[in-house]
Amino acid sequence: MPISVIIVIAVLVLAAALFVARAIPGVRAYFNFRGKRLVTCPETKKAVAVNVAAGEAALGSFFNEPTLHLNQCSRWPERQDCGQECLQQIKADPQNCLVWNLVSKWYEGKSCVFCRKPIGPLHHIDHAPALLGPDFKTREWKGIAPEQLPEVFSTHQPVCWNCHVTESFRRLHPELVTDRAMEARRSM
Repeated sequence: MPISVIIVIAVLVLAAALFVARAIPGVRAYFNFRGKRLVTCPETKKAVAVNVAAGEAALGSFFNEPTLHLNQCSRWPERQDCGQECLQQIKADPQNCLVWNLVSKWYEGKSCVFCRKPIGPLHHIDHAPALLGPDFKTREWKGIAPEQLPEVFSTHQPVCWNCHVTESFRRLHPELVTDRAMEARRSM
């Protein structure tokens, strides 16, 4: 094998190794900064929902350091030109401000208000638990604006998916539901 082919192969292997070495931090940055987050707006001192430009953070990490900026905020478009000081909260603890993690922590250790079964850990591919409001209507937490979740969690109670479906059906189609009194268990 000629020496020039060996040099070309060595250069290609080195280039591939360098690419992989730079790609790993980029992929890590992407997964660290993707997803809807809930932070306190430094200007209003209220909860706002934001999305970090995760793709750009990953690309920045590939070349040097991740440069964070928002690509979505619940206060936009009217405050789109803000200084984005809320990014400091995300840099300090990127996992603790993810909406999914906040919701998971709230449901942790709680039981359904109707059937009293414990609500297990949340999974992205599973049915999401719901909330029972002061108006005695159930609704999924995914249908609530993220910036309203802290307030909603203080006034609502947890409901499992099965009871949410049952109560929604009962509310939407009362003519199809027959409520029966519970019979005492008979012992044999």
